[in-house]
Amino acid sequence: MDDATLARLEHENMIETMSAGVANAPGSLVHRRGGVALLASGLPVRFFNQLVIERGDATPEAVAESVTALRRRGQPFEVHLRRGTDDGFRSLMTELGLILPAEADPMPGMALHPIPPCAARIPAGHEIRRISDQAGMNDHIRAGALGFGMPEDMLRAIVAPDTWQRPGNAVYVGYSDDEPVTTGLGFRTGRTIGVYNIATVEQARRQGLGAAITERVATDGAAAGCDVAILQSSPMGRPIYERLGYRTVVEYDGWIDPPPPEP
Repeated sequence: MDDATLARLEHENMIETMSAGVANAPGSLVHRRGGVALLASGLPVRFFNQLVIERGDATPEAVAESVTALRRRGQPFEVHLRRGTDDGFRSLMTELGLILPAEADPMPGMALHPIPPCAARIPAGHEIRRISDQAGMNDHIRAGALGFGMPEDMLRAIVAPDTWQRPGNAVYVGYSDDEPVTTGLGFRTGRTIGVYNIATVEQARRQGLGAAITERVATDGAAAGCDVAILQSSPMGRPIYERLGYRTVVEYDGWIDPPPPEP
């Protein structure tokens, strides 16, 4: 499968997953029209308030209208443009007063095809469970918040209590000696399994646990009929995913409002 197809599948899965997550937050705004996806949670985190170009028929007017809507909400936000695919909107970003921070690296959209069998060696005393009750959902939130370094209530706003029950979703927790230490979430769209919420609490890192739960999400997706796994990587996670066979098929630049001038 060529990179252009993988990039399209990654983009589609990301938008569907973000739309579902953002819509959980009270006071959220999700608009997908005119080829533009506006995904605004209302939380004070840029990544949870974003605009992406969804289709090739997106117009500058639709993008500008969505940027105005985001500004009116008052939370920090970013416009994610795919390098190459969305280059036609870069000049519009400048016209709208947005900037691309010089120190910011692009966010890699990565893909794995085909999905190989799980090969991770799990340390003794560690077990990965696909959760099936509210207690497991609470463990997912608790460990995920610690791993990401964010407040629990913020993660709960994005990951709904019934996420584990929704069609196409699979929620995981990794336990070491019965303590939740890693998390993962799978979100299926067609032939694609999206790998999300990969987090490891600090004291359990550098043991291969994040790689193990990443593989588990993907292989369970393959068992459900998917042949492509995708994810968006942080700088810390990228070498791990590359060792698992993922490769970058698209890069996203995040355009933001400039910081206010110093007094």
